[in-house]
Amino acid sequence: MDLDQLAALRTPEGSAALAAADRVAGGDPLAAAAALRSAGIPGGLAAAALTQAELRRRAAGKFGAAAAGMFLTRAGLEQATRRAVADRRAARLRAAGVTTLADLGCGLGADALAAARAGIRVYAVEADPVTAAMAAANAEAAGLTDLVTVERGDATAFDATGVDAVFCDPARRRAGTGRRVFDPNAYSPPWDFVTGLAARVPRTVVKVAPGLDHALIPAGAEAEWVSVDGDLVEAALWCGELAEVPRRATLLREKEGPLLNASGSKRVPSYQLTGTGAQEAPVGPVRRFLYDPDPAVVRAHLVAELAADLDATLADPSIAYLYADEARPTPFARCLEITDVLPFALKRLRALLRERRVGRVEIRKRGSALEPEKLRRDLRLSGDEAAGLALTRVAGDPTVLVCRPVPPGG
Repeated sequence: MDLDQLAALRTPEGSAALAAADRVAGGDPLAAAAALRSAGIPGGLAAAALTQAELRRRAAGKFGAAAAGMFLTRAGLEQATRRAVADRRAARLRAAGVTTLADLGCGLGADALAAARAGIRVYAVEADPVTAAMAAANAEAAGLTDLVTVERGDATAFDATGVDAVFCDPARRRAGTGRRVFDPNAYSPPWDFVTGLAARVPRTVVKVAPGLDHALIPAGAEAEWVSVDGDLVEAALWCGELAEVPRRATLLREKEGPLLNASGSKRVPSYQLTGTGAQEAPVGPVRRFLYDPDPAVVRAHLVAELAADLDATLADPSIAYLYADEARPTPFARCLEITDVLPFALKRLRALLRERRVGRVEIRKRGSALEPEKLRRDLRLSGDEAAGLALTRVAGDPTVLVCRPVPPGG
């Protein structure tokens, strides 16, 4: 995609091509391209429209119905914030009194649009000319041009003295190749600029990869990890006046369905666990119930706080499985009842499961080198019963826990 192609897609002819592409996308790409050409759509415009149609289909999981009118790139879509996450962040900024926000490295504009929906005036900056043009087009499609201004430029040169807060989502993919960048010093803008923002703007939020090394968290910042329906999607650093606690795990539950707030607008159910991130959970024996914490809880180093809530212990100090004598409802972990604790031995496990006519197994693991799919094949099971397997270590020994799910409510 280049600026000329984007401009062509925004003409009446381009809109017609996009509509036609939407009708044929999702199947054989060669047949779809042939269908557009037979409809008289020029080849270049047809290719651009089909690319957008496919990206919009993928984007529906992140942006919902709004994806149908957005302009996207593959790399931009992969890094863009899910709408539920962006909306929650924007609501927190608005509740903190933010009315003007600089979005440095705005990408396709997902966070800028969320902030604008929350009533915040946004000044967005993006270095890539095509991405910047798409962000502006997305603001127009959302009817938010009165609250969002997109500027093509260098985020490090933006004068942030006139805004209440700064949001920065540094690019974590190399320009041109789209390859992931794992070294924060290779981010764009660079890490030293990103971490220096908080010293210049009292309210700064930085979106980072969920695998961020805790050693890189600036002193005094709140580090938050966010999961959506059990998938860890991002982390964020809340700096300066926005920092409330050292560590936070936020769990969003889109599959539970939206809730209505006092004003009647919809929001995604969310749950939060906070703490220092420095506590250690007690260690004890395997007990009747196994709790598998949400990945946001694990990455935030809040397993000890969850253990205290559940009166639970670890069986191995390096593995984030918790064990308890009773099942307590919690949104922060999956609870399973343990029926058998076995030293791992394939033949013994296969015999036990066949004896119980188990034909379907859900396999999870922590601290085990075994590959679940290979184990599933090696078990060669048949039967009409189901069971859960947890591959782990207990006191350093490879162990398999045979489990069954605990119904909601314990």
